[in-house]
Amino acid sequence: MSTRTTSAEDVYLTNPVRFPASAPATVRTKRAFVLLLLTLFIPGSAQIVAGDRVLGRRALRVTLSVWFVLLLLVLVFLFSRSTVISLITNSFASLLIILAMVLLAIGWALIFLNTFRIIRPALLAPGMRPIVGFSLVAALVLSSGTLGYAAYLLNVGRNAIGSIFSASGPAIKPVDGRYNFLMMGGDAGDDRTGRRPDSLSVLSIDAASGATSIISVPRNLQNAQFSEESPMRNIYPDGYNCGDECLVNAINTEVTNNYADLYPGVEDPGAQATLEAVSGSLGITVQAYVLVDMEGFSQLIDAMGGIRIKAGGWVPISGPVTDEANGIHGMPDGWIPAGEQTLDGFHALWYGRSREFVDDYARIQRQQCVQQAMLAQLDPATLLAKFQDIASAGTKVVDSNISAGQLGSFVDLAMKAKGQQVTRLTIGPPDFDAAFSTTPDFGIIHDRVRQLLDTSSQPSASEDALQQDSSAPGHLSAGGPPLTTVLGTEVSSRIAAESPADFTPVTTTPSGEPITEELLNGLKSQGDEQGIRNLVATNGQCAPL
Repeated sequence: MSTRTTSAEDVYLTNPVRFPASAPATVRTKRAFVLLLLTLFIPGSAQIVAGDRVLGRRALRVTLSVWFVLLLLVLVFLFSRSTVISLITNSFASLLIILAMVLLAIGWALIFLNTFRIIRPALLAPGMRPIVGFSLVAALVLSSGTLGYAAYLLNVGRNAIGSIFSASGPAIKPVDGRYNFLMMGGDAGDDRTGRRPDSLSVLSIDAASGATSIISVPRNLQNAQFSEESPMRNIYPDGYNCGDECLVNAINTEVTNNYADLYPGVEDPGAQATLEAVSGSLGITVQAYVLVDMEGFSQLIDAMGGIRIKAGGWVPISGPVTDEANGIHGMPDGWIPAGEQTLDGFHALWYGRSREFVDDYARIQRQQCVQQAMLAQLDPATLLAKFQDIASAGTKVVDSNISAGQLGSFVDLAMKAKGQQVTRLTIGPPDFDAAFSTTPDFGIIHDRVRQLLDTSSQPSASEDALQQDSSAPGHLSAGGPPLTTVLGTEVSSRIAAESPADFTPVTTTPSGEPITEELLNGLKSQGDEQGIRNLVATNGQCAPL
């Protein structure tokens, strides 16, 4: 009886990984899933162990190179987050990244198809063939599909950045350790000449800590002071003081129509001049602006899936003006109730815009709240899930002179600011009396702004640092008689002692009757404007949820 020695070649030919024909069905099934997993996690490794080794080595080199680049980016991100963000937001660099991602997605898909050939589905048990096929499709979607979709989103973001931000905006550096951005909400309706910003607020962020303050400037601020370097200072050296119509929100239109030649090479002279007026009036250097078209604002809110707020009082969706002299509107088209609300774009726009039955300062408080709600709720999950809609809406409603090249550092700044408590100051109630904006003392404004920013930069400082001596002109105590005078209602006494974020929405009348849309419309139909004012006086109170 003869014996035959098993050679290395025999072992090789019976290797079930490379030669599955002689292997049991269970081994062939296990082999198929192992090869799919290898291709999913280490593209090219399946070819090395079971197929074309030349192709496998090439694919594996690409895989290892990608891993090395990703590891390098992670390390850079840990030590210089803004560098990575700047790379992604740079127009040319992002284009190269998009092309690389598309090529990798295509290459990965081809490697998967090659792996499927190596699996040899005909050798699988009939019941396992559709399962392996489905697993292959799922792996393709998870790998190449995800990579391709990421490239698509990056391209959407790249186009949005190019549309919104300036290709050659000014280089911005912190001044006194802070970045100051002017946020403007502009209306360009059919009855208006040019875009008039009815909402003006400065977002001031500490460059080191991200501590943030919001300074709201009423649209009816008179005698606005242009900064020293502003060309408009030569036209109005003593401030924008050409009469009752010379409000700060009229500067945009006047400069656009009459003084654009003073700003050669500036894309939006009106917005730039408004920025300079706010800078001079507050006594700080505002470096850049972001202008949101309010008519398109609702699209952005809808793209986010709405915003969640706690409303302090009922807000009307006002009908057309019927008495221009007394500012009386017709029957409201609807009401936004007090209490916890989820607002879609239309209602969020009206919530921030409405000023019927109250003054501009209640509207300013609501606008601040809407801004904070948007920032708080634009989390990574929302951004990823609704990125295309948000980016598309942003290109229609947002304009800015911020350079796209500096966007990375400002995104990093926003990440620092997210989650921190925001301090606020309004050049009007509740921080100044209602008449202060028509006869402002800019020395007092400068002092209050300086106190606010000093306190914001030093979180441990006492809140007393923000309190102005109650005898100073223009001061309005949060809990004293001036607040009651401004509100002029019984409701004011119910909220006088509550902080801006800790309040109880007013949902009943002083007698305990529930406030309803029918009740408010009934008062309106009776011509009882003051009765409505009494019931909705707290609608400036708002907190994001």
